[in-house]
Amino acid sequence: MIESVLWLAVGLMIASSVIPRNSRIRKLVGGIGWGVFSIHWGFQPLHYIEIQDYANVVLTFLFALFCLFVAYIMLREYRKGPLLVKQNREVVHSEVSAPIEGDSLDITSMLTSASALGALIYFPFANFSTLNTWIIGNVTSQVFWVLQYLEIPAYMKAWNMITLNGYTVEIILACTAIESIALFMGLIGAVKAPLNRLVMAFIVSVPVIYVLNLIRDIFVVIAYGEQWFGTDSFMIAHNYIAKAGSGIALFAISYAVLKILPELLGMIDGLWAILSEELKYLLHRFAGD
Repeated sequence: MIESVLWLAVGLMIASSVIPRNSRIRKLVGGIGWGVFSIHWGFQPLHYIEIQDYANVVLTFLFALFCLFVAYIMLREYRKGPLLVKQNREVVHSEVSAPIEGDSLDITSMLTSASALGALIYFPFANFSTLNTWIIGNVTSQVFWVLQYLEIPAYMKAWNMITLNGYTVEIILACTAIESIALFMGLIGAVKAPLNRLVMAFIVSVPVIYVLNLIRDIFVVIAYGEQWFGTDSFMIAHNYIAKAGSGIALFAISYAVLKILPELLGMIDGLWAILSEELKYLLHRFAGD
């Protein structure tokens, strides 16, 4: 059921992205898509609670709320016209029939296109067993090859499991960095910029993320296998040190991409402006009631 909900959301977002930008239906379809997307993410905390990954419990819950908020904004845009963000961060309503000015950004449509592209990249790996097995198997083999090169006495217990000193680490989809890769590819693909800068942004993000993720997996296998942190070695290495390292790396990569693609910064800044404006509107409305 959840898988069907997911693909329905992705299909609606893709449809919203290809509908002509001056059509009122674009916002309606996109708003429904974000609403359905929130249902998918609303179920994810249950999985992370089971595996005691509480950082992702919080993140997935917050993202479900974010999806609902974007759905609300797009449905308001369907009724009143697109919210456009000008270069001075001014948020204005535009009549659906009016052309979008060159210095204005239709933020929710850009965000929907980015999410649709990212989802098209990520969710096939998450839901099709052939692709899932392929990417997990490749990452496992590459991690094992590096361990062999470093003359660390690990061995492959199974196609996606590496054992060191009797301690086994299972490589799952989250260990492949496909989520982060899909996120950056979606964001890069959603902005209009010269091809050479788009390619450069891709180079400093996607390959770098993949290599750093291999280093993270290697660290977890060694730290757990050598019991660097005692009986809690896996949890400390994976849930704390590796996650902190990943966060720092993604921050640095994001900075590099934003330097190359200032258009992306405009989209992010515009999204913040719209979210702030709509939140103030809601708070004022509820206070008035």
